[in-house]
Amino acid sequence: MRGPRRLAPLTIRAYLDDTIHFLNFLKDHLGRAPSLEDLGGLDLRDFRSWLAHRHGKGFSPSASARAVSALRAFFAYLRHEGLCDNDAIALLKTPKRAATLPRPLSEPAAARLIGAGGTAAPDWVEARDLAAIMLLYGAGLRIGEALALSCADIPAASGQAGAMTNLRLRGKGGRERIVPLLPAVMEAISRYRRLCPWPETPERALFLGVRGKRLRPEILQKTVRGLRRALGLPESVTPHALRHSFASHLLAASGDLRAVQELLGHASLSSTQRYTDVDTAALLKTYDRTHPRRR
Repeated sequence: MRGPRRLAPLTIRAYLDDTIHFLNFLKDHLGRAPSLEDLGGLDLRDFRSWLAHRHGKGFSPSASARAVSALRAFFAYLRHEGLCDNDAIALLKTPKRAATLPRPLSEPAAARLIGAGGTAAPDWVEARDLAAIMLLYGAGLRIGEALALSCADIPAASGQAGAMTNLRLRGKGGRERIVPLLPAVMEAISRYRRLCPWPETPERALFLGVRGKRLRPEILQKTVRGLRRALGLPESVTPHALRHSFASHLLAASGDLRAVQELLGHASLSSTQRYTDVDTAALLKTYDRTHPRRR
């Protein structure tokens, strides 16, 4: 599934979970474990029943839209392998995703999160968490992009102290982009590398768990969750919110939408334009709260 479409590992995992959920639904829906013949014989009503079941379970339209994409990929695979053919899945309408705006941190909140350091011991783990958080906020990386880095992707020493380092990475859809790493980000990464007890090789994952394996996303998510609770920050503060914060703060400072698009690796400018809507919404909220004639 990943090869031709170059799906991210987290997307592949989500597609797998969605497909398993669908097959479990069919087991109850049909009264038996579905066979390939059953899969080929499903009609539009069966797929609509599955979506209705998801709605009853509280799945959001956005999550169900992704699940429909997962099923289309699954049935396309079955057809490609000559296992079964089902045209009804193509007739299923994708649920409309709710129009939501990114929820970035304020600049003071982002500074507090970074300044708080880590919540874990030993020191190298705390340094690792800070370096990863700095990459998300200081360079706008997705969590999957940061944790996919190898030691060779970021040189251990890059010229003079305080010099800018460029990181070349491949994001969603296989799109390659170059992201400059600020000296503060490089310093955090260098400190972590000095303290990390595991020997470096070019192929080794940059960020490691306590057992020396590649760091899992849920570990970093747990770290951010602990920090936000300790600091009294809202529940919307997640690793991905740090990427939103990078984009929102950079756009507010520069106003250069195209540059922010390139740094984020967005294929479409419309994806980046959501951050201008965030600024507008915040401005209107401030206006409504402070204008003397607001009432």
